[in-house]
Amino acid sequence: MINSNSSSASFATNGRHAQFVILAIVTLDAIGISLVMPIVPSLLREVGHTGDLGWHFGAFLSLYALMQFLCAPVLGALSDRFGRRPVLLASVLGAAVDALFMAFAPSLWMLFVGRAIAGMTGASTAVASAAIADLTPEHQRARWFGRMGACFGLGFIAGPAIGGVLGDHGVRLPFIAAALLNGVTFLVGLLVLRESRPPALASQPFDRGVLHPLAPLRWAGSFPALLPLLGVFLLLVLVGEVAGTTWVLYGQDRYAWNGTMVGLSLAVFGLLHALVQGFVAGPLVERWGERAAIAIGTIADGTGYALIAFATQGWMVIALLPLLCMGGVCAPALQATLSARVGEAQQGRLQGVLASITSLAAVFGPLLISPLYFAFRTRFPGIVWLAGASLYLLCLPVLLRKTKQAAAQG
Repeated sequence: MINSNSSSASFATNGRHAQFVILAIVTLDAIGISLVMPIVPSLLREVGHTGDLGWHFGAFLSLYALMQFLCAPVLGALSDRFGRRPVLLASVLGAAVDALFMAFAPSLWMLFVGRAIAGMTGASTAVASAAIADLTPEHQRARWFGRMGACFGLGFIAGPAIGGVLGDHGVRLPFIAAALLNGVTFLVGLLVLRESRPPALASQPFDRGVLHPLAPLRWAGSFPALLPLLGVFLLLVLVGEVAGTTWVLYGQDRYAWNGTMVGLSLAVFGLLHALVQGFVAGPLVERWGERAAIAIGTIADGTGYALIAFATQGWMVIALLPLLCMGGVCAPALQATLSARVGEAQQGRLQGVLASITSLAAVFGPLLISPLYFAFRTRFPGIVWLAGASLYLLCLPVLLRKTKQAAAQG
């Protein structure tokens, strides 16, 4: 058995530089993605020549997630076989090309084609997560997954703020900016990113069956102990889809926010989310344990959702952002829990499973949430936030059962 102290020292010596390179790429990638968020409704209205978004908004969001669902597991498996570096670089370059396509697409159907391509090329989070797992000893993974989430949050500080301002001057400008940033990300990766995949993986035979988009879910089904926690992960990402689907619409409809205000609100969220995941998630998990961190995050986020449903002024929503951001401790804690339950040779596949679940939730989430929002838009639009808060209640049986099992074993 490998001595944990010598293993940790090896990781610290050889992996720290590569870890920070991965975090830099994640940050730049997040900026490129979030630049366009504040202007999506305006873009669809302008290109579609309609003031009523109807089903187009939910379908536009879901299409991106559908392509990620189909492609993320494939990228995760390919990274196990061919390496993290080439898969990451190909994804980032594809995102830059797609942003240019979106910047000049003249019709609604072409926007949907571009959105599909964006989903295919944007499915690289699983590969970045696998690289972090490669480079980090098990007991530090929650901290580094938290840092990765923090860097993604930092990207959301600059991205929406810049995108909102640019979008007020032209709905295509954020896409041009996104193309430039993805180009920078590609150059950074090309020049400084090194391969992190364990050498032993290169000699293993490649199973073509893992390229099937449902293969990771079938693989996960062979680990019964993972299934309840994967169910909790699914609920967490479904809750996140409520905010992802309705934040811009809710701010515009209820508080008369313009693109700049929407971008600034997302930037504040990104800053607080980065602080929580970078400086709270890891220490909280190491001090109180992963399940306690998940419980704290779900209670805080659920309370924030319930209060937003009744907030009558925009400043109230801004004041509630710290509560929402505390929900950011859940994902790294749950990722660390799941990562510890599979072998080193399966980290890429596990991250592909998590990406599949995230994308699957993002496919059906907007299709369910958007009609609910529009149905109650003129009566009580806050119902979507209450629906999101109620999903957290479904996590309690798993968390309580596992806590009781741990207590009994102790």
